[in-house]
Amino acid sequence: MAVHLSFLLILTGLTGSHGITTVSKVSVRAGGSITVPCLYESQYINHVKYLCKGSIWNFCSDAIKTNQHNTGKFSISDDKQRKIFTVTINDLTDKDTEYYWCAVEIKDGTDLKEYFHLSVTGGSPSLYVAQQEITGFKGDNINIKYHCQNSGERKWCRLGGSCVTRSGSIDGARVEISASNSGVLTVTLSGLRTESSGWYWCVKGDLQMPVHITVTEKPRTIAATSQITTLTPTSKPVNHTSSTAEQRLSTVEVEQQSVSVNLIVFIIPLGSLIFIVTVASFICLMFKRHKQTTGDSPATIMGKEEVTYSTVKQRRKTSGQLHRAEEEVTYSDVKQRKPTDKWTDANRDVDEMYSDVMYSSVVTID
Repeated sequence: MAVHLSFLLILTGLTGSHGITTVSKVSVRAGGSITVPCLYESQYINHVKYLCKGSIWNFCSDAIKTNQHNTGKFSISDDKQRKIFTVTINDLTDKDTEYYWCAVEIKDGTDLKEYFHLSVTGGSPSLYVAQQEITGFKGDNINIKYHCQNSGERKWCRLGGSCVTRSGSIDGARVEISASNSGVLTVTLSGLRTESSGWYWCVKGDLQMPVHITVTEKPRTIAATSQITTLTPTSKPVNHTSSTAEQRLSTVEVEQQSVSVNLIVFIIPLGSLIFIVTVASFICLMFKRHKQTTGDSPATIMGKEEVTYSTVKQRRKTSGQLHRAEEEVTYSDVKQRKPTDKWTDANRDVDEMYSDVMYSSVVTID
């Protein structure tokens, strides 16, 4: 049926034009979504682009335009720098199996258009990939795994560029294509460059499946060794918009974790140093106080006391006083002056023992 319809389109001269390049046939599982890129020429940068649904161009209906708001079912975006507009169809059902047209409005002329056929199946698609949006790091490698059930030649092509059948290079990146007995087709891109960013598609027989690759600089927190990103196919394609958001969020989380680790590495030695300095200061202070307290003992304090001595002399009476047999003796008290140093209860006991000591000396004068 598709062959007869394509032949009819060729006969009517409505099979498209050379101003737009896109895929020719894609297969998607029901309930999923598909994004199709459409490459246009530079003179149409400021023109309105749109998606038209229907097998016959003259009777197709506009699904979405770049000058309209996106709907839940259809969305469109225009990358004027790369000259590619993309159309996305969500929540696919078997009713979405149809011919679609990537088109560019031409004022006062015939619009440019190029069609592709979308096949929606309830089982596993004949050719699909886990996700259409893939991110890699400059200089690294990535593996893109396709699940395929159809036969035919396999190729890896860049939108508007060259193709590789088994091995080769595209824009400086090395390309290797390998197939397994389980029906998995692996495309390996080595030595990614900034120029490697863009739209590609895998070809297997008459089917194509586009993917978008974004190459970024490697974050500082990631080791310099090459890392391989492996994409395992799932039963349902993922919307490339949500996949991009998840990948960007993952990059932010890695950077936040790196900042947290750097802070911890800085804080732990600083806390240890502060603790050691505090303990050392406390020990010095206690040692100084202990030395002041035990510096003056009672014996030392007694040694500092001042003692005054007085000499007592005996004088014999004169002739007029011979009758007084007793000698007159004069005594003087010896006063002990207390020191002004610090005094404790133990010192006071010693002071009380020696505070009333009296010394005297008696000398007889002939």
